[in-house]
Amino acid sequence: MARDHLGTMGPVSSPSWRWSAPGEFAPVWPGSPHRLGATWSPESTTFAVHAPEAEALWVCLVDDAGRETRHQLTEHTLGVWHGAIPGVVPGQRYGYRADGPWAPDAGRRFNPQKLLLDPYARAVSGTVTASAGSPELLAHDLAEPWRPSGLDSAGHVPLGVVVDDDFDWRGDRPPAVRWTDTVLYELHVKGFTQLHDRVPEALRGTYAGLGSAPVVDYLRDLGITAVELLPVHHFLSERPLAERGLSNYWGYSSIGFFAPHAAYAAGDRGQQVTEFKEMVRSFHAAGIEVVLDVVYNHTAEGGADGPTYSFRGLDDFGTYKRAHATKDAYWDVTGCGNTVDTSHRGTLRMIMDSLRYWVTEMHVDGFRFDLAPALTRTGHDVDMRSAFLTTVGQDPVLRQVKLIAEPWDASMDGYQVGNFPPPWGEWNDKYRDTMRDFWRADAGGIREVASRLAGSSDLYADDGRSPYASVNFVTCHDGFTLRDLVSYDRKHNEANGEGNRDGSDHNRSWNHGVEGETDDVAIVALRRRQAMNMMATLCLSSGIPMLAAGDERGRTQGGNNNAYCQDNETSWVDWRADDAWLDLYELTKQALRLRREHPALRQRHHFRGRPSIDGGPKDLAWMHPEGREMTDQDWYDGALHVVGMFVSGDPLRAPGPQGEQMRDRSFLLWCNAQSTDCTIRLPENEWVARGEVVLSTDPAHADGSEVQAGDEITLAARSLLLLRQA
Repeated sequence: MARDHLGTMGPVSSPSWRWSAPGEFAPVWPGSPHRLGATWSPESTTFAVHAPEAEALWVCLVDDAGRETRHQLTEHTLGVWHGAIPGVVPGQRYGYRADGPWAPDAGRRFNPQKLLLDPYARAVSGTVTASAGSPELLAHDLAEPWRPSGLDSAGHVPLGVVVDDDFDWRGDRPPAVRWTDTVLYELHVKGFTQLHDRVPEALRGTYAGLGSAPVVDYLRDLGITAVELLPVHHFLSERPLAERGLSNYWGYSSIGFFAPHAAYAAGDRGQQVTEFKEMVRSFHAAGIEVVLDVVYNHTAEGGADGPTYSFRGLDDFGTYKRAHATKDAYWDVTGCGNTVDTSHRGTLRMIMDSLRYWVTEMHVDGFRFDLAPALTRTGHDVDMRSAFLTTVGQDPVLRQVKLIAEPWDASMDGYQVGNFPPPWGEWNDKYRDTMRDFWRADAGGIREVASRLAGSSDLYADDGRSPYASVNFVTCHDGFTLRDLVSYDRKHNEANGEGNRDGSDHNRSWNHGVEGETDDVAIVALRRRQAMNMMATLCLSSGIPMLAAGDERGRTQGGNNNAYCQDNETSWVDWRADDAWLDLYELTKQALRLRREHPALRQRHHFRGRPSIDGGPKDLAWMHPEGREMTDQDWYDGALHVVGMFVSGDPLRAPGPQGEQMRDRSFLLWCNAQSTDCTIRLPENEWVARGEVVLSTDPAHADGSEVQAGDEITLAARSLLLLRQA
């Protein structure tokens, strides 16, 4: 049964509201239901919101003093409430109030006492100001949860902002970097510049700071082609964090899927939109793409007992998946209290509209989808032909940008590495785990190592995808930094306030004899070499390398492998650190330059282990330290931790732009992960007679030194050597 409407319930608990009066604003015009959100024009601002089961809905305009003026929308078309209000200008803050059935057991939680954020708001002002667990935030009564709350949330929740979409892009064009040429760099908007001594102090921690010349020049010089930004959709912190005096630093708690996070800008009345666009324009001018880490799988509203900020008060049943047993219980495969229901028409439309908006209006170049299997569910089952994947795959805007899946969620059946359809790329955690194990000589041989180095054809070739479907990484935001990976055996997350219970206990890390930082010269040298080994391997593997921000400089988090709530020096990149690993930086830059200059090191076809042309060399050959090709018996030698990877560049399998045969120099990569030096005989063949060292983590082999086929060389323990055909 529907509740009485707001007009017959009497005033809500907040005293600072009023109904619109003649002369202040003209009567609400019908407007249009076709574009959701607040759309400004010189004549009026049209408001449209999807709330199909609401029985009444109001637009609430809020002035700078917090006074609220309510305008009732009377038009309801195909589930959308809409109306146009003259006199509303950009910068105006607003929210919605919705009335309708109160039936939580059936997924209906309408409560007009709650001021709701527009799901399509293109800017968000303010944040949650109520204390943790405040009853004002809840749609239900805290003492009697089956009853609606009578407390008004106005003044305690963020508001939408009317935005003028006009912006001078100055001829901006997407860099359109080919997948095979892509080098991803995962970074945090605030953390990358907060301590940057060359970024003006007023710009640090902002979109403007990230788009400034010192940052853009650094990334371009390093060899980065795309930044992958940790979540920038407007997000809120969870209640348990607030109770511990912490905040959600990473941002995986979205509430505004069209709005750039306001805290990363100089203002929250639309400035965040302008600053974000200026940042994108700056990156594009340098040939660098912008990829967003997007979190559509859940929202900041949490479980059924959580706060009501937006979706829960407008269309709870259509937004969140339910469990089998009862319609009231949310079904959670995200670990965050709720799972967004992409099979629902209105919810799927919201996600698609959001994605297209960020491409067409904000000019971003791609997306990395957090917990992507949660979005593919048909009912409760992972479905690679789901409504979400089908709709994204056929969309004429989205099929032109980079699509990357985090191919797992928080459920047992959610691990889907290798299973996403073309044209999706995937974070390849098998690469991460294999390379970590190999370089600490715990890989049980080199069978899987070879597959990961060569582009993981076992995962991606069977459905026609290329090596670039594999986004290779050794570290990312979640887990140890590269420096901590070689400095800690155990996590040290005490500062998170969870008794060190959070974060993974299986890091495949190695402290090399001492836990944490040390003055032992030998241990520090070995750690730096191991970090260089993993970084070089990452940059030279077939597939798409993804670096975590600051790893190339030896950034540390003090052993914290789950720094999601550490908005401080623990997580920020320290550009003035006296102990920065600048030798690692130089090696990273060198490896990425070699990758960029040589198509043999970034091929778009999977290797076949046979000649590309009759009578030519194999496109890929695996070499034993004795100078011969690996045998079947060698592949099953669990004690073998040395391998050579020969990649032929003469010719390449892929043709040139006019169908011509492409040629490059050939390469031989040697990796010695064992604890002792290894004598290696260079293979003798008719195609490569001489080589030169172009990259080495073994000090005994200087860049530019030459070798001959058949030579015996010594490769130091735990080191790497790349030879190029001379």
